[in-house]
Amino acid sequence: MSYLRDTWYLLWRHIVTTVRIPVWLFVTIVQPIIWLTLYGQLFRRVVEIPGFEAGSYIQFLTPGVLIMSALFGAAWSGMGIIVDLNDGIMDRVLATPVRPSAIVTAAVLHAVLTGLVQAIIILLMSLVLGARVPGGIGGVLAILLMASLLAAGLAFISNGIALVTRREETLISVANFFGTPLLFLSTAFIAADLMPGWIRSIARFNPVNWAIDASRAAMEGGNWTIIVQNSVYLAGFVLLGGVLAMLAMRSYRRAV
Repeated sequence: MSYLRDTWYLLWRHIVTTVRIPVWLFVTIVQPIIWLTLYGQLFRRVVEIPGFEAGSYIQFLTPGVLIMSALFGAAWSGMGIIVDLNDGIMDRVLATPVRPSAIVTAAVLHAVLTGLVQAIIILLMSLVLGARVPGGIGGVLAILLMASLLAAGLAFISNGIALVTRREETLISVANFFGTPLLFLSTAFIAADLMPGWIRSIARFNPVNWAIDASRAAMEGGNWTIIVQNSVYLAGFVLLGGVLAMLAMRSYRRAV
């Protein structure tokens, strides 16, 4: 119970901090809308390519933009920990009875909540632009689950990197180095059948692609085998990220 209580108070601190920064709120709300609108208009003729089995590019694009939003939001999650480290807040918190694992868990949950808000905005905007969700409420919930799992796994890794490196420059470099390739080594913008074979092979092991494929299947109300299977893969990814983040926290505590 103390772990849950500690996590809740620390999570609330992150939420309050976010709400007090109007620019961050504006970016969180508007950025997904810009992505969906711009990408949707820029690549809308892609559906005319032979072999692209989609009638509407907005319909195809929505899961990709939704997961992309969760990807980049979670990849930057560790910045909060680095700020706390630089300001001495982390050491003061660790001097209290607060469980160290709750510090990481709260940061991850904050990234997940942010991703969920953006996901809901993207889904609503996609409906305005003409997309539909034949999968119904079950499909919507499955999409939100995929975004949450991916965000949690990446946020754990981001916070782990922050605890190990303790430098903003390093986290920024790592996030940029891996974030964009993970996105383009997926079916976010193009159908798998139109991708080069080597990219298609790599995409099978890409957590971002797991989330996108499952979200697209959920949106269409189609293959629930893919949804369940990729959910299991993503849950394993979250578990791995959590273990790495907790080991990083233990390493930091020993160092100080």
